[in-house]
Amino acid sequence: MTFRSRVGAFLDTTLFRNAILVVILFNAVILGLETVDPVMARAGGLILALDKLCLSIFVIEILAKLYARGIVGFFTRGWNVFDFVIVAISLVPTTQGLSVLRALRILRLLRVVSVAPSLRRVVEGLVTALPGMGSVFLLMGMIFYIGSVMATKLFGAAFPDWFGNLGRSAYSLFQIMTLESWSMGIVRPVMEVFPYAWAFFVPFIMVTTFAVVNLLVGLIVNSMQDAHHAEDAEKTDTYRDEVLSRLDRLEAMIREERARESAGSGSRG
Repeated sequence: MTFRSRVGAFLDTTLFRNAILVVILFNAVILGLETVDPVMARAGGLILALDKLCLSIFVIEILAKLYARGIVGFFTRGWNVFDFVIVAISLVPTTQGLSVLRALRILRLLRVVSVAPSLRRVVEGLVTALPGMGSVFLLMGMIFYIGSVMATKLFGAAFPDWFGNLGRSAYSLFQIMTLESWSMGIVRPVMEVFPYAWAFFVPFIMVTTFAVVNLLVGLIVNSMQDAHHAEDAEKTDTYRDEVLSRLDRLEAMIREERARESAGSGSRG
């Protein structure tokens, strides 16, 4: 086994992944402490040094993966690209014009997703659901556009702050869809002026909150189940291949043993 293959095997061990996970979580705590002024006043130098140490570990990890898997092998895996981008953002100098990148360093915590298989499965299920979610979002957009036009024409003159134009109507309808202060905050005041306004708002809530939103949830759940089944099938195939490989080796050993016995009996004869 070459040194490169040994490095690659070590990077795939559970021990290494758990160690990187600990560093990620520790770095998240450090980045949180940087926002606490009393802590920075007393131990700011130590906290910044620990942050640089964590970043150095991440850089060494990326370099080790590039060495073990090669540039092509490294960048063909989406999670490796994700880790590379997160670490690269942290390495950009935080000058005055790019000071926002200093706040983006907390994105390193998202590397937990690439390290933890269970979280990876959740994200992969979400990504798989995106094409179907696009159709649901298009349907939602059409419903919101129709509702915004109707609400603006029906209630805009009496309630310009909520329904004065399409933008305000869309935002108010979004608040109603989330059920945040929708009744006492918006609908009941509107019903004091327009008693039959419930005939507009109740069907809107039924369609958006209880139908379309649940469609999104169903798509995501189905995608996660598919990803879970695919992972189980992959594990089953791997286990089957391993068992077949062991059986082939066992049969080869039996044939060799029989061949030696046959050769021994022939020589004695």
